[in-house]
Amino acid sequence: MYNFELTKPATLQDAVNALKDEEAQALGGGQTLLPTMKARLAQMDTLVALSQIDELRGICTDDDGRICIGAATTHAEVQKGCADSYPALASLAGRIGDPAVRARGTIGGSLANNDPSACYPAGALASNATIRTDRREIDADDFFQGMFETALEDGEIVTEVKFPVPEKAAYEKFIQPASRFPLVAVYVAKFSDGVRVAVTGASSDGVFRWTEAERALSSNFSADAIKDLAAPDAGGMISDLHGSGEYRAHLVTVMTARAAKAAG
Repeated sequence: MYNFELTKPATLQDAVNALKDEEAQALGGGQTLLPTMKARLAQMDTLVALSQIDELRGICTDDDGRICIGAATTHAEVQKGCADSYPALASLAGRIGDPAVRARGTIGGSLANNDPSACYPAGALASNATIRTDRREIDADDFFQGMFETALEDGEIVTEVKFPVPEKAAYEKFIQPASRFPLVAVYVAKFSDGVRVAVTGASSDGVFRWTEAERALSSNFSADAIKDLAAPDAGGMISDLHGSGEYRAHLVTVMTARAAKAAG
């Protein structure tokens, strides 16, 4: 790891000011950034730690009934805090990594990093969440823009994520045992105006909505609605030593059916 400076702002405004330095990088839970730096694959002059800013932590419900989660809230806190209000999201959070990762990793850090195999992007996209930053609010449909790419601008900080609570929802994850990331995972959420299906771990472009499955499940919310659908195009699927693109495409249909059955 290269040498760097660590600053721990006490307020959001202090963090915003610190990130005006072009060589500064925001640090959430550090579960991706720090290993990357240890491997000398990234170098930053200054890390701006966000995890101890009180105004970025906690879970509440707004006037519209949305679950509002501070960006510095850990996976373990989401698992516990949403167990009654949004069980599917709590289940997602409780299966990220291992206990050490869940105790340190944050929802804001995961969304801002947008790993193509991360869990939270699927939860946010399927739930039609709104990502709030220090500058604006961004719909989940507009936030995720490809592998490790988001709508965030330089120095922009995720401050909160607002989740509408669906009528039914479930997250099904086919775990890659070594990393605990999903080889493929699918989040299905049924709202009064239709169904949203988000897939992670499968595509080289990152999380995406499977619109054909959404249409089928909006007409018939059951696992049977998926059985006759063609798998998504394998051309854009990740293909590596853990599984071919064709295998991942097949898993998308399997995990979608399982999620629809679990949400039932």
